[in-house]
Amino acid sequence: MYKSILWFNSLGLFAIIILILATKAFDISAGGLFLPPPAPEYPSAGLLTHTFQILCCVPPLVCAFSFALLKKINPGGKNNKFILFSALLTAGFLINEIYRIHVIGTQIGIPKLVTIFIYTTIGISYGLTFRRQFKSTPYIILLTGLGLLLIAVTVDSLRLSGNGTPSLLEGIPKLLSGLNVALYFWFVCYDEVLNSLHYYKN
Repeated sequence: MYKSILWFNSLGLFAIIILILATKAFDISAGGLFLPPPAPEYPSAGLLTHTFQILCCVPPLVCAFSFALLKKINPGGKNNKFILFSALLTAGFLINEIYRIHVIGTQIGIPKLVTIFIYTTIGISYGLTFRRQFKSTPYIILLTGLGLLLIAVTVDSLRLSGNGTPSLLEGIPKLLSGLNVALYFWFVCYDEVLNSLHYYKN
């Protein structure tokens, strides 16, 4: 265990050094790497946006932890790969949501629709690959979450005018989307670990 902790800390330090050297190469302040996020203008500013980001943390963490347990409990489990790839896919979504990769893409000339198309292609490939596993899960919850996310993306692409209404029309379904996706993977991982423990005991 201690070797793993040392290895991860060394890897983290190495990544930090590489990033610092990269900023020096582009003549950018290395201190900017640790700038805090902008302070909210008032206490409730961005509250539900941050809540959505917290919800986005749940699926990759739960799936990764469950996969680590399943590898010990039942290494040959038929759904282990499903849990692993679910962790990777949701981690990718989390990284995009926090680091705003789709926004950075527009700044370097990549249209947001192109980024959405790439993400959609990856999502469809994931769905088709594990369609059998989905059938044995409460996939309606996941479909509800994805449908709500689609509504939010559609509202965002319409560029509606107004003070607060467009943000609410996009934000409410987006937040509920994050809640449903988090619940789906929580239930799936919980059931999978319990079933594997039951199989192991027998």
